[in-house]
Amino acid sequence: MSENLTDVALPSSTLPSPNGVEAEPEASRVLTATPRQLMWWRFRRHRIAVLGTIVVILFYLTAIFCEFVAPANPDTIDGAHKYVPPQAISFVDASGHFTFRPGVNGLKPHRDPNTLQLTYTADTSVWYPIYFFSSGPDYKLWGLIPLNVHLIGLGPNSDQPFFLTGTDRLGRDTFSRMVYAARISLSIGLVGVTLSLLFGIILGGISGLYGGTADMIIQRVIEFIRSMPQIPLWLALAAALPPQWPPLYVYFGITVILSLVGWTGLAREVRGRFIQLREEDFILAARLVGSSERRIIWRHMVPSFLSHIIAVITLRIPGMILAETALSFLGLGLRPPVISWGVLLQDAQNVQTVAIYPWLLYPAIGVVVVILAFNFMGDGLRDAADPYAR
Repeated sequence: MSENLTDVALPSSTLPSPNGVEAEPEASRVLTATPRQLMWWRFRRHRIAVLGTIVVILFYLTAIFCEFVAPANPDTIDGAHKYVPPQAISFVDASGHFTFRPGVNGLKPHRDPNTLQLTYTADTSVWYPIYFFSSGPDYKLWGLIPLNVHLIGLGPNSDQPFFLTGTDRLGRDTFSRMVYAARISLSIGLVGVTLSLLFGIILGGISGLYGGTADMIIQRVIEFIRSMPQIPLWLALAAALPPQWPPLYVYFGITVILSLVGWTGLAREVRGRFIQLREEDFILAARLVGSSERRIIWRHMVPSFLSHIIAVITLRIPGMILAETALSFLGLGLRPPVISWGVLLQDAQNVQTVAIYPWLLYPAIGVVVVILAFNFMGDGLRDAADPYAR
């Protein structure tokens, strides 16, 4: 037993010495470690999961401070800069000398005499340095604190627009819109999974703890929901939302819809765990001392498999994000002026438009990266949830 634990859960800083002198104290440390310590030691050895966790944290920090990260107002329309391609970052200034400070070249417009289409090319004779913590357009952080400092910008004395990932058909900065969209898309995944977690624990707990008629009714409801095709069910429920609803109502409506459809799998898992635990000695002891059923569920049964629930949550959030993106992309989810990754991808529905302006697909890169990061983190947490396994 101790050999297996040492092989699996022992942190790299506490490996036994080659001569075996420290083997006994280190093995004793593993045997006396708490489940959280064992889980943390095992998780941090999963390097891809750690990397995915870092990426997820960065995405959520970007979403929380999106007003500060975005270099421009996402709703500012610039008719003179429609469909501007992404400006390449250059370390060569206008005189041709290498510099350690990144910058961008100016924009040189050109109109095709046949199609009258306006295109832009880089003007290498002009170079603008990029500054960190640069002043720019005014904004209110979280709608409360007035500021004008942005993470990146071209400085207060520059009249040159800064389009890191280009602009859309109205001349709006797509990078700023992607940053703002992260707040909506990521929050829907988090809030939706939280609601699903509550539904799953409560209904799955009732089903597994009490059994009988309650178990039969809840399981039949779960089977009915899971028997319906998921995407048509999403579309039908989303289409039922009143079109005159304000954006805030639509946001909460989509969140509730995703939660109502996504709780069934977690409820099944919770039910199975509760059936295993309800006859354990510590549950019988809790009943004998007069603990209420609610206390037994939330203070004894749920904490016993909390690590498993955390792993399940991290694997369910990507599904919520993809569901919102799909619904908004099809025009049945969030709608402008709300900005989400799915709303931004509506501009990429036309294949011809994407062929001419491929940067309109950049929001999909954000979706792919955050989904992969969540999956890596979820895999690591799932493996670490059982620190006694090899």
